[in-house]
Amino acid sequence: MTLIKSISGIRGTIGGKTGTSLTPIDVARFASAYGAWIKKLVPSNKVVIGRDARLSGEMISRIVISSLQGLGIEVLDLGLSTTPTVEMAVIMEKAAGGIIITASHNPIEWNALKLLDGNGEFISDEVGKKILELAESEDISFATVHELGGYTHDDSYIDKHIQKILELPLVDAEAIRKRNFSIAIDAVNSTGGIAVPKLLKALGVEKITPYFCEPNGRFPHNPEPLAENLTFISGEIKKGGIDLGIVVDPDVDRLCFINEDGSMFGEEYTLVAVADYVLQHTPGNTVSNLSSTRALKDITERAKGAYFASAVGEVNVVAKMKQCQAVIGGEGNGGVIYPELHYGRDALVGIALFLSHLAKKGGSISQLRASYPHYQISKNKMELTDGINVDALVDQMKVRYKDQPINDVDGVRIDFDREWVHLRKSNTEPIIRIYAESENLHSADTLAKKMISELKEILEKDEYLL
Repeated sequence: MTLIKSISGIRGTIGGKTGTSLTPIDVARFASAYGAWIKKLVPSNKVVIGRDARLSGEMISRIVISSLQGLGIEVLDLGLSTTPTVEMAVIMEKAAGGIIITASHNPIEWNALKLLDGNGEFISDEVGKKILELAESEDISFATVHELGGYTHDDSYIDKHIQKILELPLVDAEAIRKRNFSIAIDAVNSTGGIAVPKLLKALGVEKITPYFCEPNGRFPHNPEPLAENLTFISGEIKKGGIDLGIVVDPDVDRLCFINEDGSMFGEEYTLVAVADYVLQHTPGNTVSNLSSTRALKDITERAKGAYFASAVGEVNVVAKMKQCQAVIGGEGNGGVIYPELHYGRDALVGIALFLSHLAKKGGSISQLRASYPHYQISKNKMELTDGINVDALVDQMKVRYKDQPINDVDGVRIDFDREWVHLRKSNTEPIIRIYAESENLHSADTLAKKMISELKEILEKDEYLL
C-alpha cells in the first residue's frame, strides 16, 4: 500500500491502514486541511469538485464533500467530469478553489485529490506546504450546525466547457465538418467517454467509433496513453476505414493520436502539432518542460518565436508561460496548455485545435507527422543506494560538461548539437531519471548509456556519499 503527500495534493492506493494508503480518514484529513486554507480566502466560499470514473471515486467524493461542508464551505459538485472541466468551472463560477478526484494515468487501485486555487490552476509550492502543515497539525475548526456549507450538483459543465472551446477563433468546426473525418476513440472507460464524443459531435464529426467509452471505471488496459498500452485500438485502426485515433487518459488532461495505419503519432508530437497550428495564426513564444522534445523549439524558431524550458510539472510550465507570455505550451506527455482558454492541460481543446489544423492543412495524419523534425527519446532510470548525495552527483556532471549549454532549473539538462540529455532525481524514490533525445532511438540510447556510465564512475568517489 502507498500514500504519497506532496505540495500538489495527496495520492495513494485504496485499502490498508491509515497513514500508509489512501483511506477515508486520510482523505477527510487532507480535504479538511485544504478547506481550512480556503476559509481564509475572501470573498468566495465555494469549492468546485469533480471526479473521473474510478471505482473508488464516488466514495472519496462523498468524504470530500462532507469534509468541506463541515467547514461551512459551499460545494458545487460536477460529478463525473474531467480535470480541465473542473479548472474551467472554478474560473466560470469565480470559486475559491477546486478539488479533482483522480489519479490521472495511474492504475485502477490508485486515487488522488488534485488541488486548485481560485484561478483554476494547481496550487503553488507555498500553498501546498501550508496545507500539508495543516493536515499534519490537525489544528482545524469546523462549523457549527447553523453554519454548515451547502451542496449543489451540476452536470452541465462538460457542455459549457465544450461551448467555450467552440467559441475560440482558432477552432474551425466548419473546416472539420467538411473533412468528414472518421475517428476512433479510446477513453479507457472513464470520463473521456462522455466528453470526447460530445466534443467531436459539436465539431461536426459524424463518423465516430468508440472503444472503452463507458464511464464505469473498469480500465481495460493500463490507462497511461503510451504505445504499449494501445495495441487494441491500434489493431482496429489497421483494419482500415479510420482517418485517425484519439486516446485520452482517465481525467482527460493527456492526449495522443494514432495514425490511419495504426502507428503512433507520438505523444511528444501532440503539443508540437497543436503549437505549429497556433503559431501560424498567433506568432509568439512557447514553453515545455526540460524532458520534452526539442521539436517544439525547432518549430517555434521557424515561426520567429522564442522557446523556453521549465522545470518538470504543470505548475512550473504554467509559471514559465506567464513569465514569457507564451501563446501555447505544455508537456511532452500529451499535455496541451492553451492560455486563450485557460492555464491547464486540456485534451479537449487539444483535440479541437489539432483537428482544425489537420482539416485545413489537408492530407493524412501520417503526412502531418512526417512534416515535423524527427526525434526520439530514450527514457531510463538509475537506481541508487541510500545515502548518496544526488545533488552533488548531478553537480559533477555540470562540471564535466561546462562547455555545453546547460539548464539546471530542474536537475541538469545538457544540450548538444542535435541531442540533449536530462538528469533529474526522483522526489519519491532513490533513483535518477535519465532522458536523452536524438534523431533516432539508437543514438538516444547510446547517449543515455554514456551518461549512466559516467554517473557510475563519479559514484566510485566516497565524497559523493552523505
